[in-house]
Amino acid sequence: MKCEDALDTVYEIEDLPSLWRRFGLAFHIIACGKCAAQLETYEKTRFLLQTSFFPPSPDFSGAIMNRIYSEAYDEETGDEPVFEAGGFSTRGWVIAGLVMLLSLATTFFGKDFASVARDQGSSFLLPLGIITGAVITAYGAIFIGSHLKELSERFKL
Repeated sequence: MKCEDALDTVYEIEDLPSLWRRFGLAFHIIACGKCAAQLETYEKTRFLLQTSFFPPSPDFSGAIMNRIYSEAYDEETGDEPVFEAGGFSTRGWVIAGLVMLLSLATTFFGKDFASVARDQGSSFLLPLGIITGAVITAYGAIFIGSHLKELSERFKL
């Protein structure tokens, strides 16, 4: 048996090769020190991978939740904590919108855009313009819908 065949048999040993191949492997391992060393390394690696050699990570969820609860608990009144859902501030929405508008507008000035637009013609520009307009419109609608109370107070509507 060649060394390559022996190592292939070692890797396939879980698929139960024939008894004849197992005997051939055993004789080859006895005769070949190199394959015996590789078999030993393989067995050690397989054992390490089958067992949990990484220690379990500690569970900090209880300590973290107790800390959050104690910080949110109102000690003066003894009231239960009230967690309010946060979100983007109006300034954050405006900055994100401007970044999005700037990035969509600058796509038309890229080096590759000119060659693609020249090759594809107006059949490429129309869908791109529609998508750009739809994204800006959807962002504006979500912004107005989520800040309706603030905007109506600001503009006295």
